[in-house]
Amino acid sequence: KATTTKKTTTTKKKKRSNSTTTTTTKQSQSLATMAPPAEKQSEAVRSFLYPGEDQLPDDVSMSIWEHLEELRDRALISSAAVTVMILLCFCFAKDLVLFLEAPVAEEGVRFLQLGPGEYFFTTVKVAGYCGLLLGAPVVLYEAIAYILPGLTKDERKFLGPIVLGSSVLFYAGIGFAYAILTPAALKFFIGYSDQAVESLWSIDQYFEFVLVLLFSTGLSFQVPVIQLLLGQTGIVSSAQMLSVWRYVVVGSVVAAAVLTPSTDPFTQMLLAVPLMSLYLGGAALVGVVEKGQAGEELPEGR
Repeated sequence: KATTTKKTTTTKKKKRSNSTTTTTTKQSQSLATMAPPAEKQSEAVRSFLYPGEDQLPDDVSMSIWEHLEELRDRALISSAAVTVMILLCFCFAKDLVLFLEAPVAEEGVRFLQLGPGEYFFTTVKVAGYCGLLLGAPVVLYEAIAYILPGLTKDERKFLGPIVLGSSVLFYAGIGFAYAILTPAALKFFIGYSDQAVESLWSIDQYFEFVLVLLFSTGLSFQVPVIQLLLGQTGIVSSAQMLSVWRYVVVGSVVAAAVLTPSTDPFTQMLLAVPLMSLYLGGAALVGVVEKGQAGEELPEGR
């Protein structure tokens, strides 16, 4: 009887493993069928890496030293613009500090300077972050001007929307974090410690928390831009992006847990839900682009 029971258990385990293997194989096969043809993928990657001469309207022959010299000049201009913005922000550092303290200004929180010069170094940090934020358009313009001559006609069509969309999403992420994420996280901590301890916060730790949350949220809002770039190069299709939505849900929760400096699940879910929405919106946008490309190729096939 014991031998029969062991055999039955072993048979059940084999059946389960076989069913799991079959399910995994079916999922991989479905993803493979959703992917663009291998020839189309290789052709898209090849045309992306080695465009034809007719696709380069501003093809100019330059030596490596001329490229490095242009790169140096544009890097100097970007550095000068960011430095000027940082100095300008440092002149208004007190106003910026009060602006960033606004999410908890009505909660009775008091900020303390726990060491000599802590407030001074905090204002330098705030001015540095704000200066980078204000100087980013100049840096972006210089970077685009440097790579523009090497872009093809098709790539230039998508350059403007991608740059504009990336900038809008980045600043929208910062605004979302300032208006919703930061107050929600801070109110959670204040309410949790209510009637137990008095809220006396270090000014340096508070601004480190807020600034990291703002910039990490802005960067996480770049998901649709990455999806559009992958779809434009033909590496991933919109059907493939939508087919892995379960992994996207798990990945969004994990990314929110990593990006948010707080440990409360409420703040993490406030970031995870927009990330999932941005991913689905990006997949839908890639599908619209694919339909447009298919409509352009159809008359040529006729």
